[in-house]
Amino acid sequence: MKYTMKEGGFFTELPYGRLDISGDEAYGIRPYQLMVSSIAVCSGGVLRKILEKQRVDVKDIEVQAGVERNEEEANRIEKVALHFTITGTGLSEKKIEKAMVLTRKNCSMVQSVIGSIEVTETFELKEG
Repeated sequence: MKYTMKEGGFFTELPYGRLDISGDEAYGIRPYQLMVSSIAVCSGGVLRKILEKQRVDVKDIEVQAGVERNEEEANRIEKVALHFTITGTGLSEKKIEKAMVLTRKNCSMVQSVIGSIEVTETFELKEG
């Protein structure tokens, strides 16, 4: 990937379009937001694939990501708390718990930050 400097940050051209990145939200998505988004969306995508393979009737998965940063250490990300709201029909809590374990093991972004960022996962089920 190639990143080109622009006023207030950098940008890259991707197949879907341009991504503007900056430490200032007025000029683009912030780097820490990209990191948190990568962890959250990777986890959500892996969970979706696992549930599809298990033929679980899922209509929607929403991921809420909370983040804790350490201002004393360059504002580094210390913890990402993922909360999944899974909507579907006849969802089994035990089956989702097992799927969450597989998700953690198979999400490349979570595996990439183990040891430096604490990642936690919780979920709630909704009938629908």
